[in-house]
Amino acid sequence: MTARKMLNKVPEITLFFWVIKIMCTTVGETAADYVNDNLGFGLVNTTYVAGAILAMLLLVQFSLRRYLAPAYWAVVVVISVFGTLITDNMSDLHNVPLTTSTPIFAAILAVVFGIWYAVERTLSIHTIFTRRREAFYWLAILFTFALGTAAGDLVAEKFSLGYGPSIAIWAGGIAAITVAHYALRMNAVLSFWLAYILTRPLGASIGDFMSQHSHKYGGLGLGTTGTSYIFLGCILALVTFLSITKRDQSSTPELEAA
Repeated sequence: MTARKMLNKVPEITLFFWVIKIMCTTVGETAADYVNDNLGFGLVNTTYVAGAILAMLLLVQFSLRRYLAPAYWAVVVVISVFGTLITDNMSDLHNVPLTTSTPIFAAILAVVFGIWYAVERTLSIHTIFTRRREAFYWLAILFTFALGTAAGDLVAEKFSLGYGPSIAIWAGGIAAITVAHYALRMNAVLSFWLAYILTRPLGASIGDFMSQHSHKYGGLGLGTTGTSYIFLGCILALVTFLSITKRDQSSTPELEAA
C-alpha cells in the first residue's frame, strides 16, 4: 500500500474544544427545529437538506491532510443537526419511543466502537491520521449525537424533569467524569468519549431551555431563531480566534500511515 503522511485531523482537547462542542450541540437542537418549523421545510425535507450538506462538508474534510478549524467545526455543527434529525424521525414519524431509541443508539455506538477498536486497536482521537480512522471517528460522532438527543429528550420530557434540572444532571455527569479522570485515574480515552456523549444532551437541554417557554418544563422563550443565531455567532467567533491563534492545533510532527 502507498504510504502517505497526514497530520492529526482533529483539534487538541482544550477548554475551547469543549465550549465549542457544547455550543454545536445546542445549535443541533435549535437549528433542526428552526428549519423544520419556522422555515416550513418539514421533518423529512429538513433531513434531506441536512444530509446533503453534511455529505458535501465531509468530502471537504476528508480531502484535507491536516486539521483545519473552519472545516472541522462546520462538519460538527451539521452532523449535530443531522444526528438530532435521525432521532426526531424515529420519534415523530415512526413513533419509536425514546425508551426504545435510546438503548438502540447506545447499542449501535457500542458496535461502532467495537469494530473501530478491533480494526485499529485504539479509539484515541490523537491518532486520527488515516482516512479509515477518520471514517470511524465521524461515524462514532454521528451516533453520539443521535444517542445524546434521545437520552436528553427522555430525561427532560418523558421523565418530566424539565430543562433546568436536565442541564444540572448532564453537567453533573460531565463533572463526575472529570473528577474520575483527574483524581481517580480513569482511562483518558474512556473519559473523553463518555464526556463527549454527555455533552450532547447537555447542549440540547441548554438549547431547549433558551428557546422554549413551557409551564411544565420551563425555559426562557427566546425562540429557535434567536438561540440558533446567538450560538452560531459565538461558534464563528471562537473558530475565527482559533484559526488565527492556532491554540487548538497539535505540535506533533507529521505521522506516517499506510
